[in-house]
Amino acid sequence: MPARGARRRHHVAGIARYAIDTSPEARARIGLRRPPRATTLGRLLSRLDGDALDDAAGAWLARHASDPADEGAVELVGVAVDGKSSTRQPHRREDGRPPPRRLLHEGQAVVCQRQIAAKSTEIPAFAPLSERLDLRGCVITADAMHTQIGHAEHVIAGGQYILVVKGNQKKLRRQLRHLPWREVLLQDRAREQGHGRREIRRLKVCTVQPGLLFPHAVQAIDVKRRRTSRTTNQTTVKTIFAVTSPTPEQATPDRIAELIRGHWQVEALHHVRDVTFAEDASRVRTGTAPRAMATLRNLAIGLIRQVGWANIAAATDHYRSRTDHALQLLDLEA
Repeated sequence: MPARGARRRHHVAGIARYAIDTSPEARARIGLRRPPRATTLGRLLSRLDGDALDDAAGAWLARHASDPADEGAVELVGVAVDGKSSTRQPHRREDGRPPPRRLLHEGQAVVCQRQIAAKSTEIPAFAPLSERLDLRGCVITADAMHTQIGHAEHVIAGGQYILVVKGNQKKLRRQLRHLPWREVLLQDRAREQGHGRREIRRLKVCTVQPGLLFPHAVQAIDVKRRRTSRTTNQTTVKTIFAVTSPTPEQATPDRIAELIRGHWQVEALHHVRDVTFAEDASRVRTGTAPRAMATLRNLAIGLIRQVGWANIAAATDHYRSRTDHALQLLDLEA
C-alpha cells in the first residue's frame, strides 16, 4: 500500500501543491496565471459536466493511441468493456453498493467512460457507450453480462465481438459444454504470475456446424484456467466458454488468445487506480468531482502506458520530479 502522503499526492490538494511547486514558466505553458487553490480546484471539478470531460479525455487518448503507421493494418484491435465501482461514490444504490462506471478500454487506455445511474444496471449502458466509438476493425470483448442478443446485433453492425458465455445463455452454454473438445488440439498456452498467484491458461478454438446458438457467432472458445495461490498453494481449475464473430481467417487462435488476455489485463488497470492512485481512499465526494478525478487518473495512466512505462508508480514519481518530461507527455514544449 502506498504511504499516506503518497495517497494525498493523487488527490485535489496534491494537485494544487504540485501546481505551487511548478515553475512559473511551466505554468505559463499550460495557461495558468497562478497556482489554483485546492478549494477552487475542488469547486471546479465538482461542477464539470462528467460526460463532456470523459468524451474529451477519451477522444484525446484514442487519437494518441492510434499509430499512423498502422492505419493500413488488417489485424483486429481489442476494445474491452469492463466496469469499476468506487467505494467513495457519493450516490449509492438502494442495496448500498456504489454505482459502477462503465469503461471502454483500448489496451490500458480508457477511451470512453460513463457512470451508471444508481437505480440502473450496466446492460442498458452498453449500446450508448459503444456508439461513441468507430468499431470498424475492432473486437469488443466483454464478460457474460453482455452476452445479449441485442448487444451482438449492435456490435456486428460495425465491428466484431468475443463474449463470455455463462448461465444467462443456458442453451448456448449447454451447446458449448457438449462440443468434442477432447478432439480439438491445444492451440495456445500462456503462463503468468502476479497479484499473489500463478496462472496457466490453455485455449482451444473450433468452428461449429451447422452453427452456434447465438447471432453471428462463428467460433467457439474453450479456456482452461489453472490458478495457484502463492500464499496458500491451493490450486483451482476453471473452464471458461466464449463465442466470437470473426472467422478463422480474420482471427487466428493466437490472436483470439491475445484478445482474451488483453481483456483480463484490464484488471491491472483497476489495480493501479485502487493501489497506486488510491482511488478508493479518496475523500473527494462533492458533485461530479469523484468522476472527474477518475477521468484524470485514466488520462494519466493511458499517457504513461502509451510511452512505454510498465511500472506506473515509478512513472508517477518520475514525472512528479520532472515537470519538463510531464509536459512532453501532453505534447507541450518543454
